Amino acid sequence: MKHRTVISAGVPLAVYEQGDPARPTVLLVHGYPDTHHVWDDVAATLAASGHHVVRYDVRGAGASGAAAGVRGYRLPQLADDLFAVADVVSPDRPVHLAAHDWGSIQSWEAVTDPRSAGRIASYTSLSGPCLDHVGHWVRRRLIRPTPRHVGQLLAQAAHSWYIGVFHAPLLAPAAWRLGLAAGWGRVLSYAEGVAPRAGHPQPTLAADAVRGIALYRANMLPRLLRPRQRPTAIPVQLITLTRDRYVSPALGDDLGRWAPYLWRRTLPAGHWSALLEKGPTVARMIKEIVSCADGAPASPALDRASDAQRGRGPFAGKLAVVTGGGSGIGRATALAFAEHGADVVVCDLDLATAERTAELARLLGATAHAYRVDVSDGPAVDTFATEVAAAHGVPDIVVNNAGVGHCGTFLQTTEKEWRRILEVNLGGVIHGCHAFGTLMVDRGEGGHIVNLASAAAYLPSKILAAYATSKAAVYMLSDCLRAELAPAGIGVTTICPGIVNTNITRTSTFSGRSADRLDATRDRISALYTRRNFPPDKVAHQILRAVRKNKAVVPVTVEARAARLLGRLSPALLRAAARFDIG
Repeated sequence: MKHRTVISAGVPLAVYEQGDPARPTVLLVHGYPDTHHVWDDVAATLAASGHHVVRYDVRGAGASGAAAGVRGYRLPQLADDLFAVADVVSPDRPVHLAAHDWGSIQSWEAVTDPRSAGRIASYTSLSGPCLDHVGHWVRRRLIRPTPRHVGQLLAQAAHSWYIGVFHAPLLAPAAWRLGLAAGWGRVLSYAEGVAPRAGHPQPTLAADAVRGIALYRANMLPRLLRPRQRPTAIPVQLITLTRDRYVSPALGDDLGRWAPYLWRRTLPAGHWSALLEKGPTVARMIKEIVSCADGAPASPALDRASDAQRGRGPFAGKLAVVTGGGSGIGRATALAFAEHGADVVVCDLDLATAERTAELARLLGATAHAYRVDVSDGPAVDTFATEVAAAHGVPDIVVNNAGVGHCGTFLQTTEKEWRRILEVNLGGVIHGCHAFGTLMVDRGEGGHIVNLASAAAYLPSKILAAYATSKAAVYMLSDCLRAELAPAGIGVTTICPGIVNTNITRTSTFSGRSADRLDATRDRISALYTRRNFPPDKVAHQILRAVRKNKAVVPVTVEARAARLLGRLSPALLRAAARFDIG
């Protein structure tokens, strides 16, 4: 790593460079109370992928000099520092800027400065809004205090409790000097699961933190009380951290007013763990905006993250994969996601029906694609997942819906029939969860998996031995997987429909039925489903609601909910009902 010193308004700034200087320059700006080391993982990943990476310790931190007095930490001076570093490390080409916390706040000052034109090519912001934008954000909510706006204001006030402490005389400096600095590593480990590492927390933390209090005192009240108009024409990528304890996601709601070229990404990470634990993921997001700003086509994920997508609905910018999407609940779910803004990929054993679903989804304004996949074939599902990721990006939502019905007692059901039921109903879910779950974890941006079980998962019946067993296994698999994937920000939901009016009764197989009884049985069951007349789009509605609210288990239909309740209140009665035979 190359080290040099840049002088800005008499303050020496310690600058660190790595990677090929002939490649695009990415300038990383750290926040409070950090140094350039907070970017170590991101910088290493970017440099290894062919970027010229530059970091510097901001004034008052690490190896850089300190300003004289609070006035030396005002935002214009901090912006001057950034431009001074950029002019030295990349004098002939604009830099791509990425910043975190107070580094992001001061970088907004530079990005909204007229000097940024031709000097800053793109900007990635994490956990540090423009203070002027926040000032206008607060004013708009005070002028029109709807319940939602009041809730947002109260939530951010709770997040920002420490700002008042930093303005109190003596209190914050004393806390840092008398033990907080020494225990900072333990605080981050306990609060965000951040493991200690070389260079972080830095040995100069106590002095850095005390000097850095001037950032709050010099800028917070003036900018929030007298916000300026600060637009920018620079491409901006906003990475919202869903587990941030200090910056609420709502602060970015109005950003499109100020940054017309805006992409919104989310990351299931805390304020510091985003950089210290998910550095490669952040680096990949930065690489995508850098490549796009330099003229390459946007990646599928970045393209969906465009702020222009927001008006499409609550799932705008998301990609949903639905198996068994050619009919019934699968088709209804794919179309519901499309109607609410998501792009969709559907697969089915019958390609024609999958293509029809994709056609209908496109009529709703979504980008949609169809594939033929046999979900019981593990390698085929792996290939499908790889193709989807390569062509459309890693999905945000996967609905493992494909399944088959079967009716028959245990002794009537043949080994071949058992194998078919388990390979499709259970194996298909296993293959889908493994193939796409692996991609989601590796991507590091969270997501959601929905597995279709059935009320039969907890409603025993002697005539549904194989089917109920397969669905009960899906139910338990989903609960286990939910616990495993929660740290990665991936939710898992089990959907348990009751009697839903789909074509499953016409495609179900039956054991122990003669040819004449088989048609009569199928007709009787189909008539029951038709009379119940619970449409698949109501199940789809529950699936979308479950994803939004990250529900663990959702019984759908009155009978599904009643059976689950009865199983808790009187398991013996539920087992007695299992003896019923439809004849």
